[in-house]
Amino acid sequence: MADKKLKITLVRSTIGQVPKARATAAAMGLRKLQQTVELPDNAATRGQIQKIRHMVKVEEA
Repeated sequence: MADKKLKITLVRSTIGQVPKARATAAAMGLRKLQQTVELPDNAATRGQIQKIRHMVKVEEA
């Protein structure tokens, strides 16, 4: 599980979202719509995804 990656794409804007969701997206490196980042598949990343699951699309890389 340590060497697996997740491709996370921001599909909904952070405008109008609660500040905690905005901060989570920024902490993951998501700043623009349709921007994709690759992050390790671990418990911390999974927790961040759960917080903003309504704003992102997740795929295995």
